[in-house]
Amino acid sequence: MKAAVITFPGSNCDRDLAVALTRAGAEVTRVWHKDEALPAGTDLVAVPGGFSFGDYLRCGAIAAHSPVAAAIRTHAAGGGYVLGICNGFQVLTELGLLPGALMRNAGLKFICREAVLRVETVASPFTRAYAPGQEIRIPVAHHDGNYQIDPEGLAALKDQDRIAFTYALGINGSVRDIAGVLSENRRVLGMMPHPERAADAAHGGTAGAGLFQSLMQELVSA
Repeated sequence: MKAAVITFPGSNCDRDLAVALTRAGAEVTRVWHKDEALPAGTDLVAVPGGFSFGDYLRCGAIAAHSPVAAAIRTHAAGGGYVLGICNGFQVLTELGLLPGALMRNAGLKFICREAVLRVETVASPFTRAYAPGQEIRIPVAHHDGNYQIDPEGLAALKDQDRIAFTYALGINGSVRDIAGVLSENRRVLGMMPHPERAADAAHGGTAGAGLFQSLMQELVSA
């Protein structure tokens, strides 16, 4: 699997994401936001967490207009895999690759702690290594992680089994406690929690490693 990890000014989880993907067996290339093309043969585009462009306008909004944005859209439109974590999830909604929006946390405070997630579907390239309904502990660190979507969009997510993860205990006001959602073709995942921070036993847990293992198995078999 060839993965491209995008870095914007203000990204601060790009190295962690690259390390997690490399540990899973991926060949990782770091891509700067001013690059207009992805490396040849890229299977997965990974958009990391952080504060792209300082979150000065709206989280992810400026990043969605970077030179690399068109390449990410083209990759997704061609059936390529895309993973957006935390700020990366915000970027993917701004790119129009995922529905809904990430709003200010209901408590109006930055949340930085471990959260219990429930795996809502295993019918995706990102979650097959887990069991249906499995609960995993993954760190969160966000100020604008309150996922909102209109009733019609929520119904579509539910009917199409596109809710990937929920919070076992609501932490930020997200509708239906949603923590991660899939695109219609199930090849794009956006999630607020940080699996790359739970992919090494030395960091206190490896529950996030299953996501990267799932991707590796999917792309190797493909």
